[in-house]
Amino acid sequence: MANEHPMEAGSQLPETKYAADISSIREAQARIEPFVHKTPVFTSESLNALSGRRLFFKCECLQKGGAFKFRGACNAVFSLDDDQAAKGVVTHSSGNHAAALSLAAKLRGIPAYIVIPKNAPKCKVENVIRYGGQVIWSEATMQSRESTAAKVLHETGAVLLHPYNDRRIISGQGTISLELLEQQVPQLDSIIVPISGGGLISGVALAAKSIKPAIRIFAAEPEGANDAAQSKSVGRIITLPETNTVADGLRAFLGDLTWPVVRDLVDGVITVNDEEIINAMKLCYEILKVAVEPSGAIGLAAVLSKSFKKNSAWKDCSNIGIILSGGNVDLGILWDAYKK
Repeated sequence: MANEHPMEAGSQLPETKYAADISSIREAQARIEPFVHKTPVFTSESLNALSGRRLFFKCECLQKGGAFKFRGACNAVFSLDDDQAAKGVVTHSSGNHAAALSLAAKLRGIPAYIVIPKNAPKCKVENVIRYGGQVIWSEATMQSRESTAAKVLHETGAVLLHPYNDRRIISGQGTISLELLEQQVPQLDSIIVPISGGGLISGVALAAKSIKPAIRIFAAEPEGANDAAQSKSVGRIITLPETNTVADGLRAFLGDLTWPVVRDLVDGVITVNDEEIINAMKLCYEILKVAVEPSGAIGLAAVLSKSFKKNSAWKDCSNIGIILSGGNVDLGILWDAYKK
């Protein structure tokens, strides 16, 4: 292994023990390789000119299930032993993790019980049903979601798979960095990642900084759900009484497994408003020709934002990877957003 991945020998990760590491991420890559798409990287001279940098878009919106979440869900489901798997899996999710887990469970031939709040986007609920997940409705509050999931857990004996606060999930998401840095764009000096519960950015950061210690990892976050920015500034997990953003996939809060990675390895949090997010979606449609949901477009919004462009500490970020994390968007809501 040392000869195969020589850059890891110089890894400067802190001595802290995190929920996942480069070994668990490499194991995840081998486990999920038969099932996931190795998603393409798109570039655009027009967007390079707009941003003043070279941008490399990792199109997880083209992943199975329409989002990066399939990587983590697939790793978690195929990590279970046969006895555990036989009783199925359960989660509570309003979005892409629900569909991803349904699909991963279908591929393994086991049941998936998905607790979904009544305010979930219609297209994401339809994905769960399309992939064979059994939908159990809850109220929109986290308390209702968790208590409903606990009830299903008790009745079925299924295994609970958290959307982000889980070693197997984090490890699966980290496989994005392995593809980007080892197979696609080794010259990256920065990666911008949407942040919500922190599973994606934790996996991406742990893998990327093991392979290339000097790389910078930035979180992109909506102003109306800026708990990660607040958490970083005060040095502890902050949760918000409510969130208000068009990016429905970025409304969760950091977990006890993801926060240490975000605290130590994320170099900055760039917050953007909903107008900037919608404009970035529009650019993805018009220039990259990809369907991206608000949460997926936020990395582009971040790199085009005044706060990023004017930050002198980041002026030498010239080859930037941007994770287009998902493409599951309710088109009716999208059109309404454009009209505002």
